[in-house]
Amino acid sequence: MLAAGTLSSPAFAQEVLPSWNDTASKQRIVDFVKATTTEGGEGYVAPQDRIAVFDNDGTLWTEQPFYTQLGFTLDRVKTLAPQHPEWKTKEPFASILSGDLKGIAKAGEKGIVELGMATHARMTTDQFNKIVTDWFAQAKHPKTGKPYTEMTYLPMRELLDFLRSNGFTTYIVSGGGVEFMRPVTEELYGIPPQQVIGSNITTQYAIVGDVPVLKRLPKIDFIDDGPGKPAGINKFIGKKPIFVAGNSDGDYEMMRWVTAAKGPGFAMLVHHTDADREYAYDRQSAFGKLDRALNEAERRNWLVVDMKNDWKKVFSFEN
Repeated sequence: MLAAGTLSSPAFAQEVLPSWNDTASKQRIVDFVKATTTEGGEGYVAPQDRIAVFDNDGTLWTEQPFYTQLGFTLDRVKTLAPQHPEWKTKEPFASILSGDLKGIAKAGEKGIVELGMATHARMTTDQFNKIVTDWFAQAKHPKTGKPYTEMTYLPMRELLDFLRSNGFTTYIVSGGGVEFMRPVTEELYGIPPQQVIGSNITTQYAIVGDVPVLKRLPKIDFIDDGPGKPAGINKFIGKKPIFVAGNSDGDYEMMRWVTAAKGPGFAMLVHHTDADREYAYDRQSAFGKLDRALNEAERRNWLVVDMKNDWKKVFSFEN
């Protein structure tokens, strides 16, 4: 087996995945890319079929102590609260305004959806884009105090670059709101807006002051999570990927789908095992629960990346 740094292909000329330790995890990724890009080899895949999809929350950026979009939503509730005095006694709004995160968690998925409808709708797409962009420009992560835009995983950004340098097209397939992610994904990951698939609310064409706009309605259109992920890939990409990366049970179905087909299919899970540099969580977490997928990873030949042992650095700002 060749060491990662000794591969002679032009795409491997420089050090491969420098923020990864030289472990079996790194070597499996390198071996898969080499096999799928070596013309004449048994595992060769033509460039137009080299599709790689990545979950976002917990896979490309942090999702603790809560999802980044939930952090945005919490701030939006506080901003809009003066216009809604009824929120002082209505859950989950009351818990947010009193700083009770456990109360927010008790609201469950229904409560989170209600929050999204109340804070993300009834405006144009351009207005929402500006609100999101302005928030990312000033919002700080509650644990590190760093901008959320710096809370991306350096090893995963290197992996995206590595795949693209070898002819892969990279997509985000996330349960997060598609219009929440699109304003920042190209800057953060090199993934343009048209290659981002996510959950979305219904939009409607309208004329406002003789100007055509798209209005965001308080109605769910598509949830891109669990079984919705392979459905979304089929709908928006139209090809089955050969590489998939996730970190939670919400990615289980797309990992099953990608690796069940004949031919090359690679699936990896980011396992959060580093409480010092990031967080340690899996089976019991309210955000990014990893249980079923972890149980089945070995028998399905899915790579489990151990954040503590496989990554030299987690974030760019580390010394």
